[in-house]
Amino acid sequence: EKVIEEKQESVEELNKRIIQLIQSKDVFLFMKGIPTAPRCGFSRQIVEILNNNDIEYDSFDILGDMSIRQQLKVYSDWPTYPQLYVKGEFAGGLDIIKEVVASSNNDKNKFKEMIGL
Repeated sequence: EKVIEEKQESVEELNKRIIQLIQSKDVFLFMKGIPTAPRCGFSRQIVEILNNNDIEYDSFDILGDMSIRQQLKVYSDWPTYPQLYVKGEFAGGLDIIKEVVASSNNDKNKFKEMIGL
């Protein structure tokens, strides 16, 4: 019987994969679940904010990849999810993005400008 060993990725390999994901789209969201079926309330809220502001984005379900889930916290120096990246830079978690929404007075263009789009 053949046992398939799961190869452990090095920190460098994980960081490379994280960077590739982040750079694949101007706005990239690491979340629990997927946009059409968020698996936590915080992820659901950030998806609603992005959708309400007509933001095009891609996402990654961290629940399906424990290695990325753990390493991203180190990479971003941010302990919680969701995590939003804009043009390769960490824009914040839900609290920060909610502050941006409040500061933009629900102006979609101002919101986009404030997150760096």
